[in-house]
Amino acid sequence: MENTLQVRSGATGHRGTTRVDDTLLIREAQQGNTAAFEELVRQYDRAVLRLAVHLTGSQEDAQDIYQEAFLRAYLKLGSFRFECSFYTWIYRIVTNLALDHLRKRNSRSRDITTTISPDGEQEAVLDRMPDQSSHASPERSFISRELRGRIIRAMERLSPRERVVFELKHYHGMRLRTVAGILNTSEGTIKNTLFRATHKLRDQLAEAR
Repeated sequence: MENTLQVRSGATGHRGTTRVDDTLLIREAQQGNTAAFEELVRQYDRAVLRLAVHLTGSQEDAQDIYQEAFLRAYLKLGSFRFECSFYTWIYRIVTNLALDHLRKRNSRSRDITTTISPDGEQEAVLDRMPDQSSHASPERSFISRELRGRIIRAMERLSPRERVVFELKHYHGMRLRTVAGILNTSEGTIKNTLFRATHKLRDQLAEAR
């Protein structure tokens, strides 16, 4: 992030200590307290990086979006008017950056169905689907791989916005109201987008059988 602000991805934050109120930190940062903004970064850096990786499917691209998101937050914090939470605001910045990235990468070969595992490693979300038995047979494993492959190919047919909405709802477990806030639109619009995405996936999966 050049010399303006050095953001370190993957920081652990202050485990075992009380989380500082976002409002206090934002007001301090708006007064020029760099340490207050750095505390905001520490409190949200893992969540921001995880979201960026999940939406882009690339650790390298996610790092770029992560850095750009916090740089934009730093530069625009003075205009923050507390009309939404900092959580919603920073997620909105990350999601918009990811959408721009996905639109530019329309002919991409990678998918966005990856996430960060508990130990910090990148992994495919669909690889985390549990087997139906404790000792899955080779045939069952093959079927699972085939199913994952079909889902990935189906996801690639969605528009960037449909994919992002589907990811935020189903892989991040967000409520539609939260997704609407992040994308700065109405809950009804998000419902319609999710409806289209779901039906496209069902149709494409049915065709792939």
